[in-house]
Amino acid sequence: MSVTKERKQELVSEYGRSATDSGSPEVQISILTTNIAEMTGHLRVHKKDFSGRRGLLRMVSRRRRLLDFVKRKNPQMYLDLLRRLDIRK
Repeated sequence: MSVTKERKQELVSEYGRSATDSGSPEVQISILTTNIAEMTGHLRVHKKDFSGRRGLLRMVSRRRRLLDFVKRKNPQMYLDLLRRLDIRK
């Protein structure tokens, strides 16, 4: 269910600060957003997958913490990320 290697490279090149930047909060948030979208689709089909639901909640809370960090450090980047990733707040 995780993001493929090629998709992760696309996200790094799109949201990263350099071509090899995989640890910045912007990249981590974009990868988590992609994982959350995939897991949401999976849970719509498999309604009784409770361990998957727990993983989804963990990913959402981790993304929330990263977004709060970006909002504290760089409010303009936070707003830009919300707009580019189509995350409602």
